[in-house]
Amino acid sequence: MSYYFSKVLDMNFEEAKEHTIASLKTKGFGIITEIDMKGTFQKKIDKEIRPYHILGACNPNYAFEALQKENKVGAMLPCNVIVQELENGKVEVSAVNPVASMAAIDNPELLELAGQVGGMLKDVVEGL
Repeated sequence: MSYYFSKVLDMNFEEAKEHTIASLKTKGFGIITEIDMKGTFQKKIDKEIRPYHILGACNPNYAFEALQKENKVGAMLPCNVIVQELENGKVEVSAVNPVASMAAIDNPELLELAGQVGGMLKDVVEGL
């Protein structure tokens, strides 16, 4: 089992990021954090990388349910989605597979919930 779902898009970085955010919304996910790794590395350590953003995607209904099943699961939330520009100018979108991360917790109910969320994230990525 892979720890992520991924797809390469033939569009510019900003278009891919906005398309990804809009697609996540169709499945009930909102973006609660966004980290610009390129800007952060430039500012903090004066290093250059291609555009690379980490979107913290959260479906509040599923997050609430997960917290009811395991009160420390917040350490693994939100579901991270990466939008990164590749060397060839295309953009890759990758989303965490929550089943892979939740397998570390001995809670079958939580794993079942992670499967539902993972299915939605996989649908989003495949549909981009």
